Amino acid sequence: MDLSEDQRAAFETVADRLMAAGIDLLEGRVLPEAEPHAGTGALAITGRAGSGKTRLLAALVAALSAAGVDTVTADWEGRKKRDRRSFAVLAPTNKAAAVLRAQGVPATTIHRILYTPVYDPEFEKVAAWLAGEGPRPQIEGLTEAALDRAHHFYQTQQSIPGALAMAGLRGSDFITGWKRREQPLDIGLIDEASMLEERQLKDLEDIFSTLILFGDPAQLAPVGQSGHMVFDDLPEPRRLTLSRIHRQAADSPILDLAHALGDADLGFEDFERLVEQAAARDPRIVVAPRVDAAMMARSPVLVWRNATRIRLIHAFRTAYGAPEEELLPGEPLICDGLELPMKHRKRRIDLEARGLIKGAPVIYLGPGRRPGFGRLHVLGAEDPRINVACIIAIEKPGQEEPFIPYAAQLGARFLHGAAVTIHKAQGSQWPDVQVFAPDLYAAARSGREEAGIPLWKRLAYVAITRAEERLIWVTRYRLALPDAPLGIDDLPAPAVPLQLTGEE
Repeated sequence: MDLSEDQRAAFETVADRLMAAGIDLLEGRVLPEAEPHAGTGALAITGRAGSGKTRLLAALVAALSAAGVDTVTADWEGRKKRDRRSFAVLAPTNKAAAVLRAQGVPATTIHRILYTPVYDPEFEKVAAWLAGEGPRPQIEGLTEAALDRAHHFYQTQQSIPGALAMAGLRGSDFITGWKRREQPLDIGLIDEASMLEERQLKDLEDIFSTLILFGDPAQLAPVGQSGHMVFDDLPEPRRLTLSRIHRQAADSPILDLAHALGDADLGFEDFERLVEQAAARDPRIVVAPRVDAAMMARSPVLVWRNATRIRLIHAFRTAYGAPEEELLPGEPLICDGLELPMKHRKRRIDLEARGLIKGAPVIYLGPGRRPGFGRLHVLGAEDPRINVACIIAIEKPGQEEPFIPYAAQLGARFLHGAAVTIHKAQGSQWPDVQVFAPDLYAAARSGREEAGIPLWKRLAYVAITRAEERLIWVTRYRLALPDAPLGIDDLPAPAVPLQLTGEE
């Protein structure tokens, strides 16, 4: 790839570090390990939005693949080859992993790397063939055209479950269970490392002998770490910084605003004037006097205060005429964790593998097949449609206890997702993003700081960089009513399940 000077310097530093582990990126070869699973520790590559971290990550993935290092996606793992090395690209959220996959980087979530799927023996033949480890199989009920579709998909996105879905299969057709990872891996490339908690880093260090962390030091640190990020403790030689803003990002008014926040003398009112000036010359920046309720259905309003989040959710449901005692199909939710005992560990692992991890955004489709169950669409997941026991809490202004329209005894917990805190939005992106400016003004008035930086600046930086294409800066406590009822017709339809013949 055509790398800039600072990207190339970082690439060469990573190459030197991997050479110590027996992987020669520059010559494209793997050398014998001096010791089994020899490790070199963690190295961090940091930089603000637009500095080229993802491009550098893609270049390293291409070089590792060219050197013969095996890619592990946690979707399927073939036979462990003798004297072979392995690497995995990980992200903390489904959305972040999906963004990398869309750019051709075979990424999965951190949760997924802890467990490996157990495939049905017949469909494992298909997985082996797709991965180049076996001949083209003949499976009863699976046509040649279906195999061709799976193969074509795998050539563009190296995902075994995604390819099998293109053949008309569901996860329950080919995955029979999950098992704890037994063998360690060599290299972990971790995107959005600013979101990592220290416990997660320890888990990753137990799996990978070498970790390369990619993070943005201007983002918000995990809650409870007082502005501290896991790469802050690394010594200077193991912490590289990308400072250049690249050509592909140079014409982005969103990134211009993000980098303006680095000015220590910039106040909140000054920043709002910059937003107004950007909106006057570029349609990708919009100053709006009210929140758009229709947009909230698929792209949450980003706020700082929890009270603001609850008020906006209540206004959203009122605008759509949602009854208090039930949800409407199309309402957005956020997974708040899984309440399952240890004896249901297999079910927990399966749900996490399907993308139902804490913070995952989903769309409610309707009631499930049994009382307490709901049908959901998991945004960013490869197989998004699931039926799961739900505990859904709808918070209301001025009430300590939330209203719970769906309450299974055990299952997945959800909060409403029409508005979310900026902390919870970190790691996700949407084409259009509404940022609730009155909350950022309140943060500025509070005078709070995080790691020596005004909190409002960190909040604003994270909030505006969640926008991929358009930023809407909302200035008032008002709501624009929707012009159409809520629905689910905009969601991609699921793959048609394969109808197997015979006893299957």
